[in-house]
Amino acid sequence: MKISVLGAGAWGTALAIQAANAGHEVSLWGRDAAAIDAMRVSRRNAAYLPDSELPSALALTADRGAAIAHAARGLTIVATPMSGLRETLAALPSTQRVLWLCKGFEAGTGRLGHEIARELWPAMPKLSVGVLSGPSFAQEVAAGRPTALVAASEDAGLARAAVEAFHGERLRVYTSSDPVGVEVGGAVKNVMAIAVGVCDGLSASAPDAPGLNARAALITRGLAEMLRLGLALGARAETFMGLSGLGDLVLTATGDLSRNRRVGLMLAQGLGLPQILARLGHVAEGVYSAPTVLARARAAGVEMPITEAMVALLDGRLRAGEAVERLMGREARAE
Repeated sequence: MKISVLGAGAWGTALAIQAANAGHEVSLWGRDAAAIDAMRVSRRNAAYLPDSELPSALALTADRGAAIAHAARGLTIVATPMSGLRETLAALPSTQRVLWLCKGFEAGTGRLGHEIARELWPAMPKLSVGVLSGPSFAQEVAAGRPTALVAASEDAGLARAAVEAFHGERLRVYTSSDPVGVEVGGAVKNVMAIAVGVCDGLSASAPDAPGLNARAALITRGLAEMLRLGLALGARAETFMGLSGLGDLVLTATGDLSRNRRVGLMLAQGLGLPQILARLGHVAEGVYSAPTVLARARAAGVEMPITEAMVALLDGRLRAGEAVERLMGREARAE
């Protein structure tokens, strides 16, 4: 299969490595020509995956048009942050088979990936687009550690193409026909991971601070928030019990490689958001998604108290301890 990966960050590079090692003809595109030249010489992505060697068969290019043409009859993977998805999709023909990796709601519009695609190509009765998601850290995928993902699309053929492209002994790819649920899970779990990071950061500060019990409660109630919003937006409940729901939530909320969790840990230390983002160096989608998640929830009449507390914390209207106290002080109700 001819595969183009648009975006040479950690996740795009990791999947490009996997597909090239599986014998596919893979082209990895990055917008920084100098960085691509350096990767071509060193066979490493020093900025994102310095410990992973790039296969000799993996082609590297800074020419996006050439990369798009390469996958005209194959599969295009969009590996940009959510902020770059619209612009990247707009550059693709509507006939291109496309899966995106980014997780979140678009800032400003509040749209999910499938909603952006439908807006860009309103005249197409059926789009061959979808999302590839699930509990996965790029470093582990690049290193060949066992990982399971889900490819979700209304086009069953596209989901099967993702299996053909990436499924192997160390990377399992399941299919789903519920892209709405997969996208909601992928977006909201980042916000919940910040909340769990805050809880864990506070837990280390004092004997009477939140502990493991509070972490379990946050993860469980966070899953309930994801489910409520997903159902309101047309998702299926069972999707949230799978890889892109519970699976991705547990990984991102508890894994030490999670950037969103690290944001929460630093918020618990009393650091301001600008300082946190400077230390982080890379995108933490939960920071940018949180206000949009809350806006979509309010528009749909969905109550999301954890999300609301995280937005107030990120805005500086609450301190970390106050956010946890607000959640614990809510009235008792039936689960």
